[in-house]
Amino acid sequence: MEFTRRKLLKSAAAAGAVAAVPGAGIFAPAIAQNKPLKIGVLAPRTGLAASPGIAGIRAAEWAVEKMNAGGGIAGRKVQLVIDEETSPKDTIERFSRMVQQEQVDHVQGIVSTGVALALGPVVEESRVLTIFWDGTTQDGVVEKLPNPKYLFRSTDNECEAVMGSLLAIKYFKGQFKRIAGINPDYSYGRNNMAAFIAILKRFNIEHEVITEQWPKVGQMDLTSHVAALQASKPDLIFSSLLFADLPVFMRQANAAGLTKSAKLVFPAAGWQHTSMKKDFTPEGMLFGHNTLYFNNPNANATAKEFVAWYEDKHKDYPNWEADRAYFSMISYKAAVEKAQKAKGAWPGVDDIAEAMVGLEVESLGGKGGWRKDKIADQTFIQGLTTHNNKHDFVTLDKFDSMYSTELQKPAGADFWEWIKTAKFSI
Repeated sequence: MEFTRRKLLKSAAAAGAVAAVPGAGIFAPAIAQNKPLKIGVLAPRTGLAASPGIAGIRAAEWAVEKMNAGGGIAGRKVQLVIDEETSPKDTIERFSRMVQQEQVDHVQGIVSTGVALALGPVVEESRVLTIFWDGTTQDGVVEKLPNPKYLFRSTDNECEAVMGSLLAIKYFKGQFKRIAGINPDYSYGRNNMAAFIAILKRFNIEHEVITEQWPKVGQMDLTSHVAALQASKPDLIFSSLLFADLPVFMRQANAAGLTKSAKLVFPAAGWQHTSMKKDFTPEGMLFGHNTLYFNNPNANATAKEFVAWYEDKHKDYPNWEADRAYFSMISYKAAVEKAQKAKGAWPGVDDIAEAMVGLEVESLGGKGGWRKDKIADQTFIQGLTTHNNKHDFVTLDKFDSMYSTELQKPAGADFWEWIKTAKFSI
């Protein structure tokens, strides 16, 4: 269908007009209680980002099943309306269809920041409360939507790079000088590599960047990049590869001997964790699981229940997008019920958005919450890989947990200036 912002505004205005009719408010709570609460989900199910998208959808479905078994959200059963996240244009059209035709009460999902940047202003004009699982509204490291009313966004893209950089210093200090990078050639990869170098400088770590490789997103033939890395003889390789190209790179790097000769810092590898097989992924690699490590012995009871369900039903193990989806779902539930209690009636979207700010919940990966600027705070996990497990892929031996208050810039701050003054703990 053809999408226009005017249509969304007209629909929202009409909804507001109905609410303003004398007496309409008397019947609205009763009508709302009898209708299912419709939640739209936009996430990738095919292509490069299928792995996180599918994990997120499964977690959303699991969360809703549990919620409905317990009475739903504030007494209303939840109905999911799921559609695909693809290009910015097509995803905006699907969002429009959800809002106008499906008449969803709430939308969540979105993995790509490229899609999120385009969709963010549309969300604000639609006046539909929306939570991005992994998408931000950053252009590079600059926030382009600093004061949204209805849009709640993921933690900053750089959180995992900051944590990986700090842990590289903690675990590998004195063991490297010659640094190489292989990162996807778009803002995420370039910002993460730049953040790594900035933190090395902040801690006065002597280093020399000997090569930086920038494969296109989704490029599967990485032989020339591997050859360049091999020729440069690095002591340490930093990489924010995270799509299906990551295990391809690891196979080729292992064949070239790079996994034996260099320290490896891969802060976003967890999206592909079950594809990181022992036969080409070494022990002692710094490996990021972002906000969910499926094998965390310190996980809460809900997380352990979810991982067991996921393994039993899907014969697989969840990556961090499952946590992002679950976090979004239970945050919305908590906000709705908080707002309903305060109002004594079914809350409006403004009431729910206000209730979300400052909210804290226990997600699958640990504590999470929402800042005043509607950016998430969550718990991150990274550690060193081991082969000592029952799986054919690597897990973590020694690992660290850090809350994002230590990893992302405060509201309104300049990222690069913040790195220079932040009180990091390593």
